[in-house]
Amino acid sequence: MDYLVVCLAALIVSALTLFSGFGLGTLLMPVFAIFFPVHIAIAATAVVHLANNIFKVVLVGRNADRGIVLRFGVAAMAAAFVGASLLGMFTSIPALTSYSIGEEVHELTVVKLVIGVLIVIFALFDLIPGLKEVSFDKRYLVLGGALSGFFGGLSGNQGALRSAFLIKSGLSKEAFIGSGVVCAVIADLARILVYGVAFCKSWSVELESGVGGLIVAASLAAFLGAFIGTRLIKKITMDLIRKIVGTMMLALGTGIATGLI
Repeated sequence: MDYLVVCLAALIVSALTLFSGFGLGTLLMPVFAIFFPVHIAIAATAVVHLANNIFKVVLVGRNADRGIVLRFGVAAMAAAFVGASLLGMFTSIPALTSYSIGEEVHELTVVKLVIGVLIVIFALFDLIPGLKEVSFDKRYLVLGGALSGFFGGLSGNQGALRSAFLIKSGLSKEAFIGSGVVCAVIADLARILVYGVAFCKSWSVELESGVGGLIVAASLAAFLGAFIGTRLIKKITMDLIRKIVGTMMLALGTGIATGLI
C-alpha cells in the first residue's frame, strides 16, 4: 500500500509541477510522512526532488533561455548557499505562535510568514485580471533569483518565487518550463552541497528504515509523470499555465503563512 500511495502521488504531482515549476517537494513530503518519521520523509523527498528535476532537464532543458538561466540561476545559486548557511540561526528564532489540529501541532515562524506573504502577493498578479499584464523587467531577474535561492536554501520553498518572476519575463511556455527546471537544478545542487554533511551523517539511518526502495520507486513514478507532462505541453496555453501557477501559489502561500505547511 505504501508503494502504491507514494508512487501515485509522485506521478500525478510531477506531471502537474512540470507546468507550475514548483510543488513536488511540498506535496510529496506529507505523503512520505504517512509511512516514515518526518526527518526521514524530508530526506527522501529531497532525493526524489533533485532526481526528478535532473530528469526534467533531460526532457525540456534544451528549451531554456540561456540569458534567463545565467541571470536568474547564478543569483539563485549564490543566494542558496547563504540561505542554507543561515538555516541554523533562523530556526533558533522562537515561533510566533502555534496551534493544534487533531494531534498535529503547527508552528508559525518568522521565515514561514515572510515566505507565505510573498508567495500570496505574487499569486495575485496571476489571478487578478487587472494585474495579469504587469511584467517584471529583466533587470529584476537577478533580484528574483536571489530571493528564490535564499528562501530555497533557508526553507526549501523556492519554486513559487522562481515561477513568479519567470512567468512575467515574456517567455514562451516551452522556454518558461525549460528555464525553470534548469534554474531549479542549479539551486538544488547549491543547497544540497551545504546540507551534505548532515545528510551523509543520517544516510545510514535512512537506509536502515527501508526507505531506499520507496525512494527509487517514487523517483521512477515522478519520471513517468514528468514524461507524461511533456506530452501535454502542446495542448495547453500560456494563460492556462499562469492560472495553474497562480492557484498553486495562492494555496501554497496561504498554507505556509498560516503554519499549515
